[in-house]
Amino acid sequence: MPITPANGASAETAAPSAPSGSADPIMLELVDEDGTTIGTAEKLSAHLAPGRLHRAFSVFLFDDRGRLLLQRRALGKYHSPGVWSNTCCGHPYPGEPPFVAAARRTGEELGVAPVLLREAGTVRYNHPDPASGLVEQEYNHLFAGLVRATPRPDPEEIGEIAFVTPDELEKLRDEGPFSAWFMTVLDAARPAVRELTGTAAGW
Repeated sequence: MPITPANGASAETAAPSAPSGSADPIMLELVDEDGTTIGTAEKLSAHLAPGRLHRAFSVFLFDDRGRLLLQRRALGKYHSPGVWSNTCCGHPYPGEPPFVAAARRTGEELGVAPVLLREAGTVRYNHPDPASGLVEQEYNHLFAGLVRATPRPDPEEIGEIAFVTPDELEKLRDEGPFSAWFMTVLDAARPAVRELTGTAAGW
């Protein structure tokens, strides 16, 4: 299974990593059960138990062989450090369309732009993180796409990457921890993933 260490290269296509006034707290959109925006909250406060329902996104990128690009979250991250997860995930800025946020953050973290990126549904979940005590109460917009450029991960965000087949994913899940939300978002995105990769890929 090819695993690539993060190399510290900056993103080619990244938009600014924060709104103007980057020293200001990062704000998230709070939403109701239908995904309608009802306000904002500071990022960390929204994740403190019991958590506040907020908008998020998750990206699943595949290569031309139908392998999923995973990332292992950097050890310095305050939430779920050192665990494997999907290609990219995060939160739109208030008022930022989820698709735009997903493309922006993929560039910032991985230094690549997908050659294709499309909506793959939404999922709502409540996942506590046992290690940190933080809670993911999220209304998550899912995206699936293709990547052909070589990723250049930001080491502050990503410790390792790996392109995996379904069988290799199962082996990796037996060997090390994954994010609490990983299987929830993957299962919700599977119909779009199978349409994208073809049933022969096994997803």
